[in-house]
This record gives sequence, structure tokens and C-alpha cells, in this order.
Amino acid sequence: MIRVNGNEISEEAIGLEMQYHPAESREEAWEDAAQALVVRELLMQQADRQEVVAPPPTGEEDESTEEERQIDALLKQELQVPEPDREVCRRFYDSNKSRFRKPDRFQVAHILLPAAPEDEAAREAARAQAQDLLDTLLATPERFGPLAREHSACPSKEEDGDLGWVVKGQTVPEFETFLYEGVPGQLIPTPVPTPYGYHVVHLKAREGGEEISFEEAEETIAAYLQEQTWRRAVRQYISILAGQAEIEGLEIEAAGSPLVQ
Repeated sequence: MIRVNGNEISEEAIGLEMQYHPAESREEAWEDAAQALVVRELLMQQADRQEVVAPPPTGEEDESTEEERQIDALLKQELQVPEPDREVCRRFYDSNKSRFRKPDRFQVAHILLPAAPEDEAAREAARAQAQDLLDTLLATPERFGPLAREHSACPSKEEDGDLGWVVKGQTVPEFETFLYEGVPGQLIPTPVPTPYGYHVVHLKAREGGEEISFEEAEETIAAYLQEQTWRRAVRQYISILAGQAEIEGLEIEAAGSPLVQ
């Protein structure tokens, strides 16, 4: 039995909450769900004591519940989080410069010869066909478009195999590896295997990797640091409420609250 200042949190409520806390085991999901409900109960009780009223929804797209809006109003009333000054942002930038670079992007065209991962015969045939096409293109690169239209199984064949500009995460890792190793303006010199088959790839261009200046990054850094400060303040506030409350059946961990993850 779990109670917060005498208010019971039922097994049924915990069971319903578990769907929002995927975990490796049922026990872990139950623990996370129970923690979340105890934290919610602590905050709702405090909001009622403070006579905090939930503001109306901000618009038609606001799907928050009245309870969520009341808790949000309580936290904004109780917690004052200063904005980080420019010097703090600058120190963070100087200590984390590797995080502030423009993402790599690649202009790519390809010809896909399809083959399922488990079909060894089909994959060997696709690899051999890709190699034949690659040999042809190394001698006559101007034929890439026509050959893509004729042989590629990708819808991009209608655009001469052109995929446009792609960034990390838009293609499968096997494909990305070859893009990073390729020479802009040239064909990848070997058929590229992926779970979809084999690809003949033309890396047209590559951009990115340049350092983002502090001035460009300052607004993002300030927002990030303020968010981190807010989360710490919420954790501390929940810990204070838990220390003042009578909680039966569960040891509360503020860090487990969905409000501060």
C-alpha cells in the first residue's frame, strides 16, 4: 500500500501509469510508475495548499490536462531560475567546442540493386551487377543518370538516382560509412552493401564540419543551461516536499520524476 500524507495510490492507478514507463522488467516499470505518481501527488497536494489555480489551455493544440497545468503553474510560482549570463555561456562554449559544429551533409546519387539480407545468391548477383555498372561508370561517368533510370530499384531513379542532400541519420549506417570515407565529386570505388542490396554511389559534394561561432551558438547554449538549472531546481523542490511529507510504501527519488528527466 502506497500513501502520501494519507492519500492512497492504488495498484490500479500504478498499473495504468506503467504504460508510460517502458523498462526491461515489469518490476522496474512498476517502480518507475509508482515514483511518478507519488511525485505527482506531492505536487498536487502542494498546489492545493498554495491555492494554485490551473490556467486555461493555451490554444486548441494544447492537450495538457488541468492537473498538468496546475503543477506547471505551481512550479513557475515557486521556482525562480535566473537566465545564464554571457560569461557562463562563453565558458560552456569554450569547454565544449566539439559540440558546436555544423552537421556534415552529403549530396548523393545512387543506383540500387536490390537483394534481401538473407538471400545469399541474390546478394552475390546484385554485387556482381553493381561492380559491372561501377566499372562502366568509372570509364564513362556521364552515363550515371541513364544507368540509374534503367537499373535502380529506388524511386530516385526518376531523378537520375539523385537523393539530394542527406545528413547523418537519414540513411542506414552502412551507407553513411562510405559517404564519410568517399571523395567528393567521385564515385565510391566499390559496391556499397546495405540491408537493401548493393549500391553504386556517386558522392557529388560534401559540406559541414565547420565550427559554429559563439555568437551563433549563444542562444542555444543559454536555453540549454537554463533548462538544466530548471531541472535541478525541480529535483530539489521535490526532495524538499518529500522530506516534509509522510510517504508510506515507497522511497521517493526525485530524479525519477517525469518532470525532471
